[in-house]
Amino acid sequence: MNETLEKLGEIGIIPVIRLNSPEQAKPLGRALIAGFLSVAEITFRTSAARESIRIISKEFPGITVGAGTVLSTDQADEAIEAGASYIVTPGFNPKVVERCVQKNVPIIPGVSNPSQIEEALEMGLEVLKFFPAESSGGAGTLKAFAGPYGDKVSFIPTGGVNERNLAGYLSLSNVHAVGGSWMVPDSLIEAGDYSGVERLCREARYLSLGFSLLHIGINAGEDGDAGPNAELFSSMLGLPVKDGSSSAFVGKPFEIMKANGRGKHGHIAIETLSVERALGWFSDFGFKPVSETIRMKDGHISFAYVEPLFMGFALHLNRRG
Repeated sequence: MNETLEKLGEIGIIPVIRLNSPEQAKPLGRALIAGFLSVAEITFRTSAARESIRIISKEFPGITVGAGTVLSTDQADEAIEAGASYIVTPGFNPKVVERCVQKNVPIIPGVSNPSQIEEALEMGLEVLKFFPAESSGGAGTLKAFAGPYGDKVSFIPTGGVNERNLAGYLSLSNVHAVGGSWMVPDSLIEAGDYSGVERLCREARYLSLGFSLLHIGINAGEDGDAGPNAELFSSMLGLPVKDGSSSAFVGKPFEIMKANGRGKHGHIAIETLSVERALGWFSDFGFKPVSETIRMKDGHISFAYVEPLFMGFALHLNRRG
């Protein structure tokens, strides 16, 4: 897959941005970086789009900047000349697709039905915009698309996607990322409230990762006496014990190991919407996957430990669902 498209998938959430003045570009770029959301789709809905793309691509090389709402080959040419690293269209326009393919610039055209998907596949495309997502059946339609098209194509649902429903989209195996504007609202940009934009971007990024505590595994120690300790903990907390071959669970949050596993003290299991995205995120904090622990399911990583230890605990990631 193209490196730019891979980057969009690693981040998982694409802010769709409308700028009315090129002067808004720099403070917006700073807010995106500070909000851990280093990607932008600048829509060609205003005359400021071309120059805004030029400024962001020049001043913020760490931001993957693209052009959205591209309706013609002329607009595609303008956007590419300004520095857009990818092009997004609301519908499937073969002429725009052909122009971008000729120029070797990733194109993400809008589709909403099988005929358009198959036309895109014929043109060698791997990632498509599902638009308008919510009014076209939402996550249910994308689940149905997974049947006939499998891993041949993935989607970026846009249109009605927000902080309340993005987890339902990002949990699907054929969703590459989601697009939305709730974290870059016109009202905050026009008011010059870029600290507010930064806050919303940071919240959106965490939501796209979907972290939650699955359980804490506690090593039994040298005596390996998990049973009595599990019973004691159960009595203290009023939680049931479920005995297994290698451990005893006390309720869902606590796993008492019968033999010392990874980690000096044990392990912390973290659930996430995407192990791949979580590993990318963790790498920014100095953690890397333990290759021999990686498990795959349906073409995605379902489980992986990371290293180094965190305060004596090993960390492992589990894909939700």
